Amino acid sequence: MASNPPAPTAPFVPSQRQPDTFGYGSYRTDEGPWEEWNPTEESLDPVRGRHRVAKQRGGGLARSSTVLGVGVIAAVGAGGMASANTGKPPVSISMPDLSSVDSLFGGNGGHQATQTALSSVTTTTATDADSSSSDAGEALRNRIIAQAERQQNQLDTKAVAAADKAISAAEAKAEKAAAAKAADSKEKAQVAEKQKAEQARLAALAKQYTLPVVSYTITGTFGQAGSMWSSGYHTGLDFAAPTGTLIKAVHSGTVTEAGWAGSYGYRTILTLDDGTELWFCHQSSIGVSVGQKVSTGDVIGRVGATGNVTGPHLHLEVHPGGQATGIDPMTWLRGKGLNP
Repeated sequence: MASNPPAPTAPFVPSQRQPDTFGYGSYRTDEGPWEEWNPTEESLDPVRGRHRVAKQRGGGLARSSTVLGVGVIAAVGAGGMASANTGKPPVSISMPDLSSVDSLFGGNGGHQATQTALSSVTTTTATDADSSSSDAGEALRNRIIAQAERQQNQLDTKAVAAADKAISAAEAKAEKAAAAKAADSKEKAQVAEKQKAEQARLAALAKQYTLPVVSYTITGTFGQAGSMWSSGYHTGLDFAAPTGTLIKAVHSGTVTEAGWAGSYGYRTILTLDDGTELWFCHQSSIGVSVGQKVSTGDVIGRVGATGNVTGPHLHLEVHPGGQATGIDPMTWLRGKGLNP
């Protein structure tokens, strides 16, 4: 039996593709080359539900994804959010106020408009956030600076007060030291002036008073204790000198007594104008008489060893106001500018 073999199929050539391509009005060179697709059971997804979704390849799926992405981005930029949770009612999405929906899906122009809108929203939000952050940071900075200035002012005030206090204390101390120094200087000046005045007074008195003996040795002082004196102590000042040495009137006055006086031997009492009595004892001889007025330096007797003595000397006693008890002749003579 004769058989009729099938006619050979011409090979597929891309350049000979028909212009009526599925989904487009004309052939697009950027979406090829296409190859023949023979679906099989293994290449097809299992059917779920009542509908079957045709498989697309190439630019159709990419363009659909681009449109979907632009729509979602525009919706998010405008503040809306689509819910992807199943079983919940869909959430309305607010689209941005664009010139036309066609411009959103119409190629590069729509995409650029979407990007411009998103950039505007993002820039405005970022600007507002930056402005708010800048304002908060500036306010915090101003508060910190103000607090630092207050603390610095307080420290400066305390430092100035401490410095003023230290200066006041130093000035007070200096004034006190200066006052003490001035007072000390004044006191020293006063003391020096008094000393000078006293020296002048004594010098003037020294011209009015004189020592009773020129050449002598002090052998006994006032107040010495001993059994040789009837009172138990020495009541005068002893000028030891050779017998016959001249005795002079210490100061001008009147002779109120002259003669023998027991343990005093020969004694002469000279009464001064102020009532002070000077006793000259143990004389070998007396050269004046009672009632006689004498002047400073006049000779009134001579040194001897009469009365209760151990050797020739002049025993001098001083009795202020004629009182019975005498005082230290050494002190009295020094008070008159004399230095025995």
